[in-house]
Amino acid sequence: MHRRYFVKQSALLGSSLLIGQEVLGAFSADQVLNIAMIGCGDRGKGVLSVINSMPTKFATIAYCDLLDFRLKETEKFVPASAKPIKDYRKILDDKTIDAVFIATPLSEHFKIAKDAVLAGKHVYVEKTMTYNIAQALELKKLVKQYPKQVFQVGYQYRYSPLYFKVKDMIQSGYLGKVSQIDCRWDRNWNWRRAVADPSLEKQINWRMYKAYSGGLAAELLSHQIDFINWAFETQPDEITGTGGIDVFKDGRETYDNIQATLRYNDKGMIGNFGATCGNARDGYLFKIKGTKGSVSLLTSTGLFYPEEATKKELGIVDGVTGATKIVMNLDGGIPILDKATQDGTNYALDEFYKSIINNVLPVSNIATGTQASICVAMCNEAIYSGNKQLWKRDYDL
Repeated sequence: MHRRYFVKQSALLGSSLLIGQEVLGAFSADQVLNIAMIGCGDRGKGVLSVINSMPTKFATIAYCDLLDFRLKETEKFVPASAKPIKDYRKILDDKTIDAVFIATPLSEHFKIAKDAVLAGKHVYVEKTMTYNIAQALELKKLVKQYPKQVFQVGYQYRYSPLYFKVKDMIQSGYLGKVSQIDCRWDRNWNWRRAVADPSLEKQINWRMYKAYSGGLAAELLSHQIDFINWAFETQPDEITGTGGIDVFKDGRETYDNIQATLRYNDKGMIGNFGATCGNARDGYLFKIKGTKGSVSLLTSTGLFYPEEATKKELGIVDGVTGATKIVMNLDGGIPILDKATQDGTNYALDEFYKSIINNVLPVSNIATGTQASICVAMCNEAIYSGNKQLWKRDYDL
C-alpha cells in the first residue's frame, strides 16, 4: 500500500455509487416514484427537503402526522398538490403510492413499517429501525417474505463516498491491526423543544421519555455503531455501559450522559461510544486506531494519520532526504478525499431509488438494520441496568 491509494481509488468512488455488493454506473431510468412521508418532525421535513431536490426520481403526493401544526409546517416542503393526512393507514391504502418514508418517534417504527410491508410498499425507515430486539427479529422475518419490496434503513454513512473509502481502508489492511475505536456525539443543549400546549409534551419531546425513545444511543451513537458493524463485518460480543441524568434535572427519563464499551472478540477490538448533553467541545468525534495508522472522521471529511514507522512504507517521507511526498496538514493528517462529501441523506435517497428500480438489495437493509437495532437495545440495557449484555446466536444475520 502506498501513495497512489489516495489518488487512484478516489476516481472509483467519485464516478459511481456502491450499492449492496455491486458497483453501479450512471443510471438512465426516467421513472418517477410516488412517495409519502409518515412523520413530519424535524427529520421528516429534512428528508423532504432532499426529496425536493430529486424531482426526476421522487414525487411527494402525501404527508402524514398526528399534529396539525406539524402538517402546517410541512406545507413549504411539499408540492401544493400533496395531501395532508393524519391517519397513516390511509396512505398505505393508496395504491398510487409506491414507497413510504417513516420518520416518526422510535416507538412507532415497528408498527408502521410492518403495516407498510404488508400493504406492498417499498419502505425507508429512519434509524434506529425498531424500539426493541423482539420487534427487530419479527420485522426481519416478515420482510424476508417480500423480496421484491425494498426495505432500507436510514444509516447515511453507509452511502457516503468518504465512509465507503474508510471501509475499504479497513478491509484492505491499510490501517493495520485495529484495536481501538473512540466515538462521541456531544452537545451542550437540553435537546428539548418548546411546547405551547402542555398536553403535547410527550408527543413533541418524545426523545426524553423511555416509552417512545431509545435516547442518545438510538438517536446519535447508532450511526457510528452501525458503521463499525458494516466496515469490519462484525458485531459486538459483549457490551457494558453506564449513564445518568447528570446535567438537566427537568423531568426527563432518558439519560443525558452515557458511555458504552463494546467488545468485538473476533476482531480483538474495543469500541468506546459516548454522548453527553453537557459539553459541545468534541461534538462529533470518530477515531479508528490501527497499528499502521488511524482515521479521524467528521460527517463529511476525514483525515488519515500514519504511525511513524509507517510513513516511509507509504511513501510519505523519503528515507534519504526526508522530503514530504504527500501533502499533510499541520497536525500530520492526510485528507482522505479531496473535498467534503454531500449530506449522507442525498446518497441514501439516491440508493433507495436505484434499489427500487433495479430490485437491488440496499447496503442498509433489513438484516443490517436488525443488527444495529439489537446493538442499540443491548447498549441501553447495559446503560440502564448496569449489567453486561452478551450477543446471542439467535441474533446472528
